[in-house]
Amino acid sequence: MSSLRNIFFVTVSVVLALPTLANAADIIDYVPEPDPIPTGGWYLRGDIGFKMYADPDAHTSYNSIGDFYGENLDNTWMVGAGVGYYWNDWFRSDLTVDYEGKAGFTGRAPCGLCGVGYSIETADIDVWTVMFNAYADLGTWHGITPYVGAGVGAAYVRTSNVAFDNGGGTTGTYSGAGSWNFAWALMAGAAYEVTPNMMIDAGYQFRSLGEAQSGKVAGTQSRIKYEDLYAHELRLGLRYNFN
Repeated sequence: MSSLRNIFFVTVSVVLALPTLANAADIIDYVPEPDPIPTGGWYLRGDIGFKMYADPDAHTSYNSIGDFYGENLDNTWMVGAGVGYYWNDWFRSDLTVDYEGKAGFTGRAPCGLCGVGYSIETADIDVWTVMFNAYADLGTWHGITPYVGAGVGAAYVRTSNVAFDNGGGTTGTYSGAGSWNFAWALMAGAAYEVTPNMMIDAGYQFRSLGEAQSGKVAGTQSRIKYEDLYAHELRLGLRYNFN
């Protein structure tokens, strides 16, 4: 009787242990799959925006005029497009081309022969930029992905409608000119995923565009220079993701 009881307990113990042994076998046979390597994808972007210039520093060596004062550069608009690549979930880059519409410059140049002691100097300044930008995407919450970034490139800054008014009906014009400058930008913003392939991007950029200059003044080698062209941009765009 005792041996039958022992056989019974052994049999029950083996039956109860089978699930545990099976799980152990599964664990031994299971080889975890590696995490998938992040894959990138191309995207296209288009942007429109509002541009607010800081006051530039204007001056000329013509007739020893020197520095202008009371300089102001109007706000304007911008439009741009670009192509970019997602390297992984956290890093992307793009190449963009922007056109920034004409902004009206106004300043005063010292003028001893002018009735009020100064001439009013005006010009229009517009800009083309080509920029390579890199961004860090900071994670996604409820479809919203904030980011920060920086860009470097070149700006073609052009002047037109350069004119002066010395008062008393004495007015005149100078030719405009264009030049390439080193440009850079800092940016921050957030993108909202409308669909898996479409995102709305709202952002801010601070841009440094170098300087602008007029054509030669009155047949001399002197030019009017408009330096320290800095701008704040508020931008709204769309990104179309191919992957």
